[in-house]
Amino acid sequence: MQEPVVITRAAYLASAVRKDQYPEERRPAVAFIGRSNVGKSSLINSLTRIRQLARVSSKPGKTQTINFYEMLLRVDGGEERYPVHLVDLPGYGYAKAARDRRKTWAKFIEEYFLSAEELRFVCLLLDIRHTPMESDRRMFSWLVAHDIPVLVVATKADKIGKNERRAQIAAMQRALGVSELTILPYASPKNEGRLELLDVMKDYLIE
Repeated sequence: MQEPVVITRAAYLASAVRKDQYPEERRPAVAFIGRSNVGKSSLINSLTRIRQLARVSSKPGKTQTINFYEMLLRVDGGEERYPVHLVDLPGYGYAKAARDRRKTWAKFIEEYFLSAEELRFVCLLLDIRHTPMESDRRMFSWLVAHDIPVLVVATKADKIGKNERRAQIAAMQRALGVSELTILPYASPKNEGRLELLDVMKDYLIE
């Protein structure tokens, strides 16, 4: 069966901590953000099917720059390749990072969100095993307040059973204050949720 969206190429492009370091080529972009150790790198590698594209670390706070990746998407079996950017943002909420380091991360993350005209939507990653923390709620509310489309992705869905999964998603919806909010469960080891996420990317990134 032909997948509706196929990533034909994915490669690291650039790292940045300032606007003048962003890639010169502006492409429709999706950004990924979440608390440290939420499974962001594993999800990116699962999505692109390139094992070491995003570096996975057992140590929280490893991503300290905005990392840009370029992907080529083929849609509905067509021949055209659509170039898009995937943007990996530093994890927030890492308590062991120095306060000035956390402020620096927050500053350039906010700068990216507010200045990147090519940004189409944000994937906010939350660990499905835990109720969203205050920092998660603040991030969600900030994105909504700034009219930035956000998809909540519940990572590590393979760690719990299906009944518990439904209960945790309901708890997330209550914590974020939106009972009808769509939350996408994702299990990186099984690529579960991958096709659904690609479908959302198609809707937002392909013009």
